[in-house]
Amino acid sequence: MGLGECLIGAAELRNVTQVIRSQTLFRYYGVGNAPHPNSFASRVERAGEAMHGVPYALGVSSGTAALEVALGALGVGPGDEVILPVWSWVSCFTAIVRVGGQPVLAEVDETLNLDPKEIERLTTPRTRGVLVVHYQGVPADLDPILRAAKKRGLWVLEDNAESLGTTYKGRRVGSLGDIAICSFQQRKVVTTGEGGMVLTRSPKLYERAVRMSDLGLYRQEHQARAPLKEPMFPGSNFRMGELTAAVALAQLARVDPMVKKVRALREVLLREMGDLPGVTWRRIPDPSGDIGFESYLFMPKAEQARAVRARAGERGITLTPHTGTYAQTAREYVKNRSTHAGARGPFQHFQDWPAPGYRPEDFPRTHDLAERLIAIPIGVLFRKSEVARIGRVLREEIRRELG
Repeated sequence: MGLGECLIGAAELRNVTQVIRSQTLFRYYGVGNAPHPNSFASRVERAGEAMHGVPYALGVSSGTAALEVALGALGVGPGDEVILPVWSWVSCFTAIVRVGGQPVLAEVDETLNLDPKEIERLTTPRTRGVLVVHYQGVPADLDPILRAAKKRGLWVLEDNAESLGTTYKGRRVGSLGDIAICSFQQRKVVTTGEGGMVLTRSPKLYERAVRMSDLGLYRQEHQARAPLKEPMFPGSNFRMGELTAAVALAQLARVDPMVKKVRALREVLLREMGDLPGVTWRRIPDPSGDIGFESYLFMPKAEQARAVRARAGERGITLTPHTGTYAQTAREYVKNRSTHAGARGPFQHFQDWPAPGYRPEDFPRTHDLAERLIAIPIGVLFRKSEVARIGRVLREEIRRELG
């Protein structure tokens, strides 16, 4: 099972070999400080812009780095609150803490993405924006999310780490909010081992993102794309290297064909499973735009889901999510409110802990969905016969369980 990681081959080798032969592993200059005007990093940024239909892309060292860069570009700091779904990856929470903000956890709905109604419930005078996670190949329902955020003067940061290649009503996910991120980690749609990208339509956010990723600098290459306007501020070092960019450029070219193939395999799965009364499928806000590499269904009861997963496992079929995502309330740093800043962290103003909003019982719908779900992963190298067998086994076991 897998996506981009399964397709690493000649194109990546050709690009990486070119980098090695050039003796230039840094995007801005090479041996003897020679300028590097056509770096792989700049080329992969142009490819990201073309794919998403946005004017600005910035390659960075990881998806986590991309989140910190985007939050820094947005100006998040101490005292600022950012709404995000409780069902999300580690970095979604920790990146907010790292820049000094306070994550505010929200319920998900049957899409397994942020419930748009949570924005109204959770917004306070300290709320700055909303981090929307497009979980495992399915876009969040962006129209109501964007309306709710705009009504309250909030920005929207799209986390597209797990869903590169998805669309929402004809537009690429990652192009609809104020700023967005992608991840190129090993288990993602596109992999470079580690790597990421920031996307935006705003020249201001682009300049600030560049400064956040490059020690506060804003080099000529970037000034040529968006004129210098923002004051310098201390940034970090999240730059993308040439070896990473060389692999990313080869991988990005495969996204659309890969998505087309996986979606076709998913159709085989659905035909084989047929109609299953009593089972609810994950709601997909735009059924024409998801990737298809991981399908989710919900059994009526948690014990039924556990039984089906166990029996399918005995028959050689693994029904666990491709990613290690689970509720933030179960993570150690939430349980004990620990941060790198210790007593100066964003949660220390709560007298009692865990405080409301950070306890498992505060998210009954998310936990109910998580306990009843069955994940059905499909890899790009799967054969139709393999997918058909998965569908048959699931149909048999689900019908057996539901009687």
